[in-house]
Amino acid sequence: MTTTRGLRPWYRPMVARRPDEEHRSATPLELFFDLCFVVAVAQAAAGLHHDVVEGHVGDATVSYLRVFFAIWWAWMNVTWFASAYDTDDDVYRITTLVEIAGALVLAAGVPQAFAEGDFTTMTYGYVVIRLAAVVQWSRAAAGDPAHRRTARRYALGVAVVQAGWLARLLLPVDWLGPSFLLLALADLLVPAVAERAGTTPWNPRHIAERYGLFTLIVLGEVVLATSVAVQTGVDAGQGELWTLAAAGAVIVFALWWLYFDRPVEVPTRLRATLMWGYGHYLIFAAIAAVGSGLWVAVDRERHLGHVGGVVAGYATAVPVAVCLLAVWVLLVRPQREGPVSAAFPVTAALVLLAPLGPAPVYVVAALLFALVAVTVVARRRATRTGGRGRTPGPP
Repeated sequence: MTTTRGLRPWYRPMVARRPDEEHRSATPLELFFDLCFVVAVAQAAAGLHHDVVEGHVGDATVSYLRVFFAIWWAWMNVTWFASAYDTDDDVYRITTLVEIAGALVLAAGVPQAFAEGDFTTMTYGYVVIRLAAVVQWSRAAAGDPAHRRTARRYALGVAVVQAGWLARLLLPVDWLGPSFLLLALADLLVPAVAERAGTTPWNPRHIAERYGLFTLIVLGEVVLATSVAVQTGVDAGQGELWTLAAAGAVIVFALWWLYFDRPVEVPTRLRATLMWGYGHYLIFAAIAAVGSGLWVAVDRERHLGHVGGVVAGYATAVPVAVCLLAVWVLLVRPQREGPVSAAFPVTAALVLLAPLGPAPVYVVAALLFALVAVTVVARRRATRTGGRGRTPGPP
């Protein structure tokens, strides 16, 4: 096929990109894709806040974990595929735009999933995203003989599981919970099975950047949720909420600092890679839930809702603790040893005790501030001693 010099072709064979490609960064299409997922994350956080503040903590937690699984898994699969096979031709762009349209449908179904436990609209949006991925993997199978078996496994596995998600809509209500777990597990197994036929040529630096960008997205959701909650209180004449907003800001700033304090390194061995990629579900979901928890704390200060002080405190403390533990396991422990590594689980334990006191959000903010201070001091000390006290990064 011939093309005019300087113009992007409408179609080119989908060959593998080099995993060691230098200066690889997120494309405008990937950034647009992330932007559209902001809507789904915001809807999930809002649904969690509404149900918790109304006292439906158990149902809220289950619904949130299910909703965020769909958001995270759809985003994750598109991201890793793009790292290996982004051709940036017109067909690829159109297919990605179809995936974005599916993400918007998925986001539109989030309120219904929380309010009525009806995942029909979300399922349709999710299946649109995943079936578009089947098209992408089929193109990769045709254009990249070296990874054809892997690509075909992906295409077949994804297609079969999506048929299962659609069939789930026909099941009796009592079967919806177990079937969700079964199909979610099947979705998670597809990469583990497919990659055993040959690892796809994803770019570690590109993946690290993409995960960092999605972390910023969920942190932005925390900022938005806290800002809206405080603004609502201030408009109602409750200006004392500014101190709570300041504590919330410290929590957000500290979570950003702790995630980005060290260069993010993606392990390349299959088992470690899957653990790293899958484990970020806890980081992403927990950070987004922090925004809901801070919103619950604001409502508690305004004497709204139907939750007590301890429950309201745990709405922030639990996701913060989960985030700390996940960051420790995935990012800190593989790179560091000594007091810095131990400080993460210790802080997480103290965070879980904070709601038993009178001012949990302020205590959580103080604990995170102290943890950031410990990491800063340890890093400066390591710099002065030539980096001793660090363990090698993941293979």
